[in-house]
Amino acid sequence: MHKTISFRKAGLDDIGLVHTWMNEDHVHPFWHLNVPLPEFRTHFEKALSYGHQALYLGMIDGIPMSYWEAYWVEGDVLQGTYPNHPYDQGVHLLIGDKRFLGKGLALPLLKEMVRFLFEESKTVKVMAEPDIRNEKMIHVFKTCGFIPLKPVQLPDKTGLLMSCDRKEFERRWS
Repeated sequence: MHKTISFRKAGLDDIGLVHTWMNEDHVHPFWHLNVPLPEFRTHFEKALSYGHQALYLGMIDGIPMSYWEAYWVEGDVLQGTYPNHPYDQGVHLLIGDKRFLGKGLALPLLKEMVRFLFEESKTVKVMAEPDIRNEKMIHVFKTCGFIPLKPVQLPDKTGLLMSCDRKEFERRWS
């Protein structure tokens, strides 16, 4: 029962799908984007235009089922919350399609995204700041190789700042 994980850049055509996911009961307490579609469209278009991040849909066997934001820490609200380096990257994610919840897919998806981010040879750290209440995702990040650093107050939440070091990731997963 081999599952193929892939990612593709998200675009304007994906607004409806991502908006639907933002309104799911397992998503909106952490993302706070369960807003009317016109308001979400404004947010999504702005997110697509940010020069310091890229948006992706994560897929299992070609079926879009997760949403990802990969970003450069420099230029992000995370900049300055720790002694960051110019090539540190960060990641946000959600599994939107409920049919894929509870299937153990978050870790393999996260591993593939972190592996992808480390393709930038100058990146030595990938950061995350899951909502401090999101114990399931914090566990997934830890299992992947992220180390909790400290709580951080961000505009929309209190996050748990977590760091994944390239050497530790490669030691763990090569």
